[in-house]
Amino acid sequence: MIGKVKKWLGIEGVKLEILLPDDVDSKSGMLRGMLRFQSMNLQTVTEIRVVLVERYSRGRGEERTTDEYLMGSLLIEDIFVVKPDEIVERPFTLKFDRVQSAVDSFGEKNFVFGGLASVARWTRAAKSEFRVEGEAKVQGVALNPFDKKTINLT
Repeated sequence: MIGKVKKWLGIEGVKLEILLPDDVDSKSGMLRGMLRFQSMNLQTVTEIRVVLVERYSRGRGEERTTDEYLMGSLLIEDIFVVKPDEIVERPFTLKFDRVQSAVDSFGEKNFVFGGLASVARWTRAAKSEFRVEGEAKVQGVALNPFDKKTINLT
């Protein structure tokens, strides 16, 4: 009985880990990585979803606002089995679009405008953080395994 509940909740089931490079070139529009699966029980993965999200915050104190933008999404419909104490790895390539603010577009025009754009970002306390999230659907499990990692877009 307890074993069935553990399996249904995903306890001792599939664990997902996202492996990424330290830095990613934002101009390439491609993110390559690896998904690593491990399990203590025999489990079947039916689908994997990987997304890249930008968290953009600006302002100071009570005027601070934060927005999140979906930069890219990937759905992998690959059915495979993860055996006990075995590591299964799946490579992925996620295409993404970098959304630029008006200040960033202005700053890329030339060297002088780049300096002005940096000052504008600093005065508004504008900051972007990027993260990759992955979730796998596992057959017969209610709580799907997931992982998220922050990355540097250069």
